[in-house]
Amino acid sequence: METQYKILIVLGILALAWVAILAIFGLVLLVSYICYYKTFYSPLDRTKKNDAVLKKTSFIFEIFGERLIAWRKEVESIPYKDFYIDSFDGIKLHAKYYEAKKGEPIEVLFHGYRGSANRDMNAAIKRALDHGRNVLAVDHRGGGESKGTTITFGVNESRDCLKWIDFVIDNIDKNAKIVLLGVSMGAATVLMASGMGLPKNVVAVVADCGYTSAKEMILATVKDMKLPAKLLYPFIKFGGKLYGHFDIDEITPLQLMPNSDVPTIFFHGDNDEFVPHDMSKKNFDACGAKNKKFVTITGAGHATAYLTDTEKYTSELLAFINPLLYE
Repeated sequence: METQYKILIVLGILALAWVAILAIFGLVLLVSYICYYKTFYSPLDRTKKNDAVLKKTSFIFEIFGERLIAWRKEVESIPYKDFYIDSFDGIKLHAKYYEAKKGEPIEVLFHGYRGSANRDMNAAIKRALDHGRNVLAVDHRGGGESKGTTITFGVNESRDCLKWIDFVIDNIDKNAKIVLLGVSMGAATVLMASGMGLPKNVVAVVADCGYTSAKEMILATVKDMKLPAKLLYPFIKFGGKLYGHFDIDEITPLQLMPNSDVPTIFFHGDNDEFVPHDMSKKNFDACGAKNKKFVTITGAGHATAYLTDTEKYTSELLAFINPLLYE
């Protein structure tokens, strides 16, 4: 009888242990999903804009709203073509193509986190067209009219960038001179792509307020939310792997910069409280291109360099890329 009791006690302990293990495992899955949802998930209904990042950058519209609205209305009146491609992992991606003149250089534009070409890139579209260049304005996966519900902070977006370059060469102009331009996450995207080996058609990269790594950005944002960043990051990373099927630490702009030999100009505002100015400087220092330039826009916050000092931004940009486009 005593032996039976001991067996029952052991079985009870084992059962409790399994329940505890399952509870812990379930908690890990739940926390990881919440982290994935808050950090990487982009709903198909993209009118939902309640994340902390968008709230933190809402000042852009508050300060520059009238100009942004005017540019958007003007760009909306310009004829364009919708183009679609399939990503390497089978996601349908969308871009708008604006043609100033057949045979002219093409700027391929990449927007920021949780944005779209329609929201973020109107100023760049108008500037490029005003200077006689054609434009392909890309919607990242999980953004605008592109499909996909996972934002990967440039990890997979940089691979999409390579696909868009191939599309331009194969379907628009095989001899096109191409400029890659990205803002914020778009800058990280084009910087990573530039370190992956690009066709000779790509003659310049423009990186506006790009970050060194997604991890640094995520940790800083979580800290700003008064949450334990280092404790939560493993859950964020695991959530990305489990639910988004990617590794947020697989590649970073800073890691790939030494591989880049494409002429690159870096812009960053010295009043950027979201992506620190020093991140662009680190990317610049690590960049392997012989022809590179760093431009600080005084007083500019995040993604507002062009808006803050349009004259300086434009003159520096044209001085850098025009010799590459029209030599």
